[in-house]
Amino acid sequence: MTGTADTSERIAKFLARAGVASRREVERMIEDGRIKVDGKTLDTPAFKVTGTEVIEVDGKRIDPPAATKLWRYHKPDGLVTTHADPEGRETVFDAIPKDIGRVISIGRLDLTSEGLLLLTNDGALARALELPSTGWTRRYRARAFGSISESALKILRAGVTVEGLKYGPMEVEVERETGSNIWLEIGIREGKNREVRKALDAVGLRVNRLIRIAYGPFQLGQLEKGEIKSVPSRVLHDQCGHLIEMGETPTGQAIAKPRTPSRPPRKAPGRPGAKPGQRAMGGPGQPGLPKREVADSLIEDARKGRPLDAKSTRARRDKDGKPTAKAAPRPSGPGSSRAGGQASSARSDTPRTGGPRGDGPRTGAPRTGGPRTGSPRTGGPRTGGPRSGGSGPGGPRKPGGRS
Repeated sequence: MTGTADTSERIAKFLARAGVASRREVERMIEDGRIKVDGKTLDTPAFKVTGTEVIEVDGKRIDPPAATKLWRYHKPDGLVTTHADPEGRETVFDAIPKDIGRVISIGRLDLTSEGLLLLTNDGALARALELPSTGWTRRYRARAFGSISESALKILRAGVTVEGLKYGPMEVEVERETGSNIWLEIGIREGKNREVRKALDAVGLRVNRLIRIAYGPFQLGQLEKGEIKSVPSRVLHDQCGHLIEMGETPTGQAIAKPRTPSRPPRKAPGRPGAKPGQRAMGGPGQPGLPKREVADSLIEDARKGRPLDAKSTRARRDKDGKPTAKAAPRPSGPGSSRAGGQASSARSDTPRTGGPRGDGPRTGAPRTGGPRTGSPRTGGPRTGGPRSGGSGPGGPRKPGGRS
């Protein structure tokens, strides 16, 4: 039997995506009996819908959720950030164009505050962007009456407590001073109720103008007061794509769906099929390199100035530094390039002679440089006797041998 995918979702999530309110607010609306589904008033949020039902909020039918959108709005002072004000004051949602549909605000701005206010038709996105765990910084320009000292700046940057309420560290920079007022640029991450005003008041500054200039990556820019502009879908996806699918945990923290890696992880370099913990290639004992104990003896030979030849590279030495039985001395003779034993390594400070090579140590007399004589070289092996001068195919060599 072929099963069908379940496309239903809880009523609170459906209405949040439709831009009615956040999930928690929808649950409160259900408790107040303000939501109906197919003419029946809901009394529990544990109810699922598919979008084909007739859903009403306060007697008004709600359309199915549209694609997620985001707007930048330059809020002027004198407007309340709420859908309905008990005192009858004009709200932000009364001032914006009606053709954008029902939207909700991401955070709030006070009655006398102005600047950037983000609006969206997706309640889940609004909730995610409001959470401090999202890590977005809200930036303000504040004009305040008074002056500020360096100690007061340190207090604000470290976090201040006002009437038992702890405010997080602020980014505070002095922009300029004009008469009895001072302009500050302030960055906060939590966005508590009247946070900037209360924190500055705690250090002796009276805020008389507050403008929000940025909310995370979104800037106020050149928006005129009362102007609203839609954020391009490409920018929305780049900045909020990982947040659009975010939900709420019981603790109110946002959680994001894990991303599928676009490519498999790269394997660690090493020998194909090597097990974890095996020795990496390149150390002593690997192909082409001497064993560890031989390598240690070579280091000791070089430190003590001992000769390094083919025999000593394979020899192990005892504690006294003498070669063991494995390192037999190289035989000496008329045809050998060096005398055997330690005497072969003894050199004098004077230049070598150019005479015949013998069995004893070389003398310190300089070489003679007479012209070489003889016939052209043949392909046979060299003899161990003295070299004779002569002229080859190229003619006689110039006098003066190697010095």
